[in-house]
Amino acid sequence: MTESGLPIFDFTDADLKAALRRAFKATVIAGIVLAIVLAFVYGWQTSGLLLAGTVISATGLWEWQRLVEFINARLDNQKTTGVGRVITSFSLRLLLAGGILYGSLKCFHGSVYALVAGLMLGVLALTVEAVRMIRS
Repeated sequence: MTESGLPIFDFTDADLKAALRRAFKATVIAGIVLAIVLAFVYGWQTSGLLLAGTVISATGLWEWQRLVEFINARLDNQKTTGVGRVITSFSLRLLLAGGILYGSLKCFHGSVYALVAGLMLGVLALTVEAVRMIRS
């Protein structure tokens, strides 16, 4: 522990990387399990909407992990990929997310709440990681 006695100040870059990786895995696993359950209960279309939201949420976590690695490398004066490449990949992921949202809402006629639930899985996983960090 640090002099302040709060574990939040002991949070390192490696801890952040590990927390984002665990949140990514938890999002993917929860999305797949919930999609299987929803497929049996409400049908494949609602399950497809949940998976679409999960994909968007998981790619968001993945992209944030890449951005954190890029920023940390720049702060430590290490060799990094170009800024243009990072901005381009971030923009392409946003376009992909928009395309998935549009396509899933246009093609699947399931519950929109399942799509929202899939989008919220990443937020839930990050919240769990934050609580774990605070409690440790």
